[in-house]
Amino acid sequence: MTDSIVKKLSTLDRFLPLWIVLAMALGLGLGRAWPGLGPALDRIKLDTVSLPIAIGLLWMMYPVLAKVRYGDLVYLRARGKMLGLSLGFNWIVGPLLMFGLAWLFLPDLPHYRTGLILIGLARCIAMVLIWNLLACGSNELAALLVALNSLFQILFYSLLGWLFITAIPAWLGLPGSEFHVSMLAIAKSVAIFLGVPVVAGALTRLILVKRRGEEWYESVFLKRLGPTALLGLLYTIVLMFAMQGSKILAAPLDVLRIALPLLTYFAVVFLAAFLTARKLGCTYEETAAIAFTAAGNNFELAIAVAVGVFGIASGEALAGVVGPLIEVPALIALVYLALWLRRRLWAPAQT
Repeated sequence: MTDSIVKKLSTLDRFLPLWIVLAMALGLGLGRAWPGLGPALDRIKLDTVSLPIAIGLLWMMYPVLAKVRYGDLVYLRARGKMLGLSLGFNWIVGPLLMFGLAWLFLPDLPHYRTGLILIGLARCIAMVLIWNLLACGSNELAALLVALNSLFQILFYSLLGWLFITAIPAWLGLPGSEFHVSMLAIAKSVAIFLGVPVVAGALTRLILVKRRGEEWYESVFLKRLGPTALLGLLYTIVLMFAMQGSKILAAPLDVLRIALPLLTYFAVVFLAAFLTARKLGCTYEETAAIAFTAAGNNFELAIAVAVGVFGIASGEALAGVVGPLIEVPALIALVYLALWLRRRLWAPAQT
């Protein structure tokens, strides 16, 4: 079973942690071979971001958002209980848990801590569909939850970012909570790096489905377009490390400190959402879709906001890069766990 699940992933998805490490190494090599590369790339900017970096950030978001079936939102009422459960885990439990873990594991590293908080607020709208499919979850429910998360990110990400990074730490009197970021700064990055790809993705689906049909769009166009999102991510990482990699990797043990709260987050949120859905009487397929959408995160958005607000060489940006490095093996492990729980908690007739 282990081999069969892993083999269902594309080569790009299956070895994504390896590709990320290689992209980091390539970026470091380019930066050392051409010391003037960083300043040259940084001469032209989109808002506060180097234009070559901005192109990569926009591209890695566009294919993801072209997959979202925004029309599924019309079925919201028919999924009331499950939508309420998903919204609670995605927009209350998940962000609060990541906030707590970030402060618990990184009380002395505010930049990495902020990067983790940005990840916790960026709800999954991309690879969750792959994990849910591998775990035999409900594709229809997962697609609906992804569309809903996309809408909520547009509406609330900047507000929640300001609350969790600036306001709540100050209210709680947490040490080191003098770290501030404005809601406007986050909103600008969200408008550029989420708003533009959302519009482009929605228009792409609307126009091409009308001209070529839903089946062609899903089975042909998206099959070709989808993998380029990860290529966009790898391109962005190469440029990030070419420009500032030596500074980012000055403390390699920090990567481990970022990884530990991420691993804890994946396990706790997934199990909590899974067992809660099971207790509420959801089928296995519904439970899996709810659990995976709760556990996954939109690292592309977190990286884009971190780079846009804090800069390419920031600790916040590094935390975003570590995210997908950890997510792939962690979520594969959760696929196995979900299938094991299905055999233990549901009758064979229901599976």
